[in-house]
Amino acid sequence: MIDIVAYKQEYWKECCDIWNSIVEDGVAFPQMEFLEEKTGNEFFFSQSFTGVAIDGDEIVGLYILHPNNIGRCGHICNASYAVKKDKRGMHIGEALVRDCIKMGKEKGFRILQFNAVVASNKPALALYKKLGFIQLGVIPGGFLLKNGQYEDIIPHYIEL
Repeated sequence: MIDIVAYKQEYWKECCDIWNSIVEDGVAFPQMEFLEEKTGNEFFFSQSFTGVAIDGDEIVGLYILHPNNIGRCGHICNASYAVKKDKRGMHIGEALVRDCIKMGKEKGFRILQFNAVVASNKPALALYKKLGFIQLGVIPGGFLLKNGQYEDIIPHYIEL
């Protein structure tokens, strides 16, 4: 059973390791910098909400939720999801997205938008379709892969 709880400072190491592994892969997150204890805590605490997926006593994933824009577009939120590599395919990502949708509503957001779903991220694309997200089109070459190639991104949204 996966529990999703609010980020706590003592989770920094496991959360940074999971996050950094995705940054290192260079095929999903736009960030290029790795998180350490100080920068990780600052990053995770600066979000509207950081949810941490725990299975028993093991941290297996996390998500960050934050405004996608400001002012007149401040009701639209954005999120990123990270699942531990050896735990993928176990529906942890789905639990994270479902919790994020619920938390987005609780935080007063009206729309959850993903700006940069990389076209080769087939599991994410299938999950977002399953959950009712609407695909907005394709931005050709919108994501710089680690290998220097550019890949299309597919923005999505769902009304909360």
